[in-house]
Amino acid sequence: MCRGSFQNATCVTLHRIFAMLQPFLYILNAQRNILASGSPRRKEILENVGLKFEVIPSTFEENLDKSQFTPQEYVVETAKLKTSEVAERLSQTGPLPDLIIGCDTVVYQNNQIIEKPRDKADAVRILTKLSGRSHSVFSGLTLFVPASSDVLKDGCPVVDSKFRCASFVEQTEVFMCEMSSEVIDAYIATGEPMDKAGGYGIQALGGTLVNKIHGDNFNVMGFPLPRFAREMSRIYSKK
Repeated sequence: MCRGSFQNATCVTLHRIFAMLQPFLYILNAQRNILASGSPRRKEILENVGLKFEVIPSTFEENLDKSQFTPQEYVVETAKLKTSEVAERLSQTGPLPDLIIGCDTVVYQNNQIIEKPRDKADAVRILTKLSGRSHSVFSGLTLFVPASSDVLKDGCPVVDSKFRCASFVEQTEVFMCEMSSEVIDAYIATGEPMDKAGGYGIQALGGTLVNKIHGDNFNVMGFPLPRFAREMSRIYSKK
């Protein structure tokens, strides 16, 4: 059950997204879909709209030089490389899956890309910078289909032309509350910040640190679900 304004808004959005996906969800669930991410949040978000998929986390080492990219370029390139690693691995072991979904999410503030904290001290540094100020959350969403597929005909060839892909970027503006050092230390002590871009999770205790957002709350959780639904609707309506 959804409780509170944030949860209620999330429920309403989920119902709208489900309605958007429903006309072709049976097609998606009759094929083999892969989520190229070990994120439990992305897994839960996609499960909540009834999509059936396997989870195969990427082993790509996220070590791109951030100074060479805009945040939009960075999340798209990282998502593509993570997804490519899974696609290449699967292409060596059997029939190609029908759809591979990849995603990367970062926080961006003052011309700096902020990912997950390296340790507790880094989490203190990140949350102190975010306190009382706004930042942007960018997610790069990448979809891979086999080159022989009858969907995504306008996609770019990847993985030695075994697949075609399309990528999209979603941006959400987040305004944080003022956080005292005691609040920051107490939040870090819960362990929640350590596996999350920007050092907080809006869907859990970290939501109490957020004043307001402009844009998609699912994007802040780590997967731009409304954008995914729109793109899947566009792609599969052309079948």
